[in-house]
Formats: sequence, structure tokens, C-alpha cells
Amino acid sequence: MPEVIFEINRDLSVPMAQQAVPGHNRWHPDIPPANTVRPGATYRIECKDWTDDQVRNSDDAEDIRTMNLDPCHVLSGPIAFEGLEPGDMLVVDIVDMGPFDVQPWGYTGIFAKENGGGFLTDYSPGASKAIWDIDGIWTTSRHVPGVRFVGNSHPGLFGCAPSADLLAEWNRREQALIDLNPDRVTGDIPAKGGETPGAPQTPALALPPQPKDALLGRLSGAEFERAATEACRTIPPREHGGNVDIKDLGVGSRVYMPVFVPGGLFSIGDLHFAQGDGEITFCGAIEMPGYIDLHFDVIKGGMERYKTNMPFFKPGRVGPGYSEYLTFEGISVEDGRNYYMNATVAYRQACLNAINYLMPAMDWTFEQAYLFLGAAPIDGRVGGVVDIPNSAVSISIPLSIFDRSLLPEGAGGDRELVAD
Repeated sequence: MPEVIFEINRDLSVPMAQQAVPGHNRWHPDIPPANTVRPGATYRIECKDWTDDQVRNSDDAEDIRTMNLDPCHVLSGPIAFEGLEPGDMLVVDIVDMGPFDVQPWGYTGIFAKENGGGFLTDYSPGASKAIWDIDGIWTTSRHVPGVRFVGNSHPGLFGCAPSADLLAEWNRREQALIDLNPDRVTGDIPAKGGETPGAPQTPALALPPQPKDALLGRLSGAEFERAATEACRTIPPREHGGNVDIKDLGVGSRVYMPVFVPGGLFSIGDLHFAQGDGEITFCGAIEMPGYIDLHFDVIKGGMERYKTNMPFFKPGRVGPGYSEYLTFEGISVEDGRNYYMNATVAYRQACLNAINYLMPAMDWTFEQAYLFLGAAPIDGRVGGVVDIPNSAVSISIPLSIFDRSLLPEGAGGDRELVAD
């Protein structure tokens, strides 16, 4: 087993703040390193689930409905690397990952409308949850019956710390976005994605620094108080990576990460056993605590050499390996209104078309189909963004994961869809 450079107590109820070495839940360059290691080796990092153990293995969604999002995400790190300097690139190979033996299950949640909601909040405004039992590479759920699939395990969130200048830029531009509609915090979302000028909406356009429930590693005192008013939330992806939720960055993947501060200060968390493209319920993957083994190396001066200030990736070859899919299309038309080349609207329509099909086919509720699309390894694709006025987006669902045929009956007789 690789050397463990960030350890989590196996009593998973112990909060991140009370770990032997605490992690953090905000981005700031002044968070001190939890460990310092040499590049050129493989190390193990252990992670709590992103909510810091707020979700129970139960049949109700009260824990999702009442979840406190202010401490999310809890991250393991930061890890400093000897000799790493701003302008370098940190090369991260994902070697292995998995759940802790003490918790062989994960969860998918749909947040209630009053707590931020999800991609389809207008259609599913209440809180829902599915527990997924993990058996090696496989998973099933008593809450979403009729499917069994191989997980595409991956970290949802990782990145190096921003410099002070980059942090200030994040705060500047995100505050400018908030200022476009500062009242967009609570209230009703206009139906089906349309917007009524002046009407309060949820969620906010962006999340400003939130000192409440901030965790900044071992930073304390006046330094903590100052940094907590500046530190950025971990919810969105940014130039350093962050919460990218790219389902194909699993075992065997390589990530080239820009370095903005001495030592790099790399952090990781939000481990997923499986996920569909888009993570549409917001808590949409199969979330889990667990371990991840990473090999680290360095490209000196890599940012200038490769003309980049953002990560780029080489996805690995390890994955579920499904070959036959049923694909649903969506276009940027919603509630009788054309949205000009809007891929978000098109993706929402593709999801709704799939859900409407899955409900009778699998005898599922809307929420069961919605949870499934967030958790299962579905593929999302942008088909076209040039044919005005409509974008075209599709989602593809693996056929072999179901306990019955998902294809329409009586189509094509005995003719095989795929030739031998």
C-alpha cells in the first residue's frame, strides 16, 4: 500500500475539523500544508464524503432536506511538494481508488428547492435520496430497483491553491455576477427555466466568501479571521480545476495541473463511485468516503511551455466498458419558447425525454428516474452548436445495466440491431 499522506479516522462521524490533521472547505493560498512530500512517487490520500458525514443509510430524505451546505466540500490537503514553484505543472496520475471497508455504500440526493435544488427543480421540488450498495466494482440500490452497473469511480474535485491575485480575481468577477441580481437568493424559480425580470430566484448567481462554517486547515486566530472573509467556496470549477465532476477521469487518468503558489498546495475530495455526465441532481453522483492513490510528478515551467493556465487531461482506459446505448435528444426549446443556441436548455430537455421514457419502462417515479440519471454512467454529448436557433444535445443510457429490455416492443422483428 502506498504511504498515506492524509489520513481519515475510521470513525467517519468524526468531523474533518477534528481529524488528526484537519483539511479545509475553502480555497485560499494561506492555508498551511497538511503534509509536504517529494514528487516522483505514489501516495494515498483518504477523503471524507463531501458533506462531512451528513447523510445516513436510511429510507427517508430528511438528511438531504436539512443539509447544511456551508461546510461543503470538505477536502483532504493541501499537500505541498518539494521544489514546486508557480509556473510549473503538477502531473497527477490516478492509480487506484475505492470506498472504505467500514462504509460499503454511497448515496445520491436531490436537494429541495428551498435548499438550492438541482437541474430539474421545477419538476421535482422536494428532497429525495437513493442509497447504493457497493459490491466490488458493482452497485445496486433498493431505492432504484431494476438496475445493476459497474461504477466509473473518480474524484469530483481536485486542484492546486490559487495565488492571492487569482483568488482576488475570482472574488471580483463572481461578485460582479452576483451584482447583476443580488436578490437572486430565495423565492420561486420561474417555471421551466424562463425568467421573469425582477422576480427573486434560487439559487444565487454565485456564492461569495462565507466565513460561517469555514474550515481552513490549521489556520487560526487573526489569520483565520482574515482569510475566511476572502476564501472562495469550493462549489464551482475554476482555472485551477476545482469541482469539475468529469466522470471519465478515473483510474488510469493523467491530469496536468497548473501551479500558482510555492509547493503547489494540492487538495482533493468529493469521491464518486459512479456518476452520469452532468451530475444533474447536484448531489448527483454516488457520493462516498474513501481512498485515492495518486502518483505525482512535475514539469518545470510547464505553464509557459504548454501555454495554459488551466488543467488538461488524458482520461484512462479503465471504465464500465458499455457498448450499446439508448439515446435521447434535447433541443433548446422549452415551454413553447426558443432559446438561442442554449445547450443547458437542450440538456434539460434530453434528461426530461429520458425520464419520461424510463418511468413507464421501469415502473419508476419521476424522482427514481432523476436519481438514476445522476448516478449511473450515462454519456452526455453536445451534438450541435452551429445550427441556429437550436442547440442539440443527447444523453445515452447503457442498455445492459437493466434487468429487462429497454427497447420498444415489436420493433424490427427478430432482426439484430448489431450485426455479428
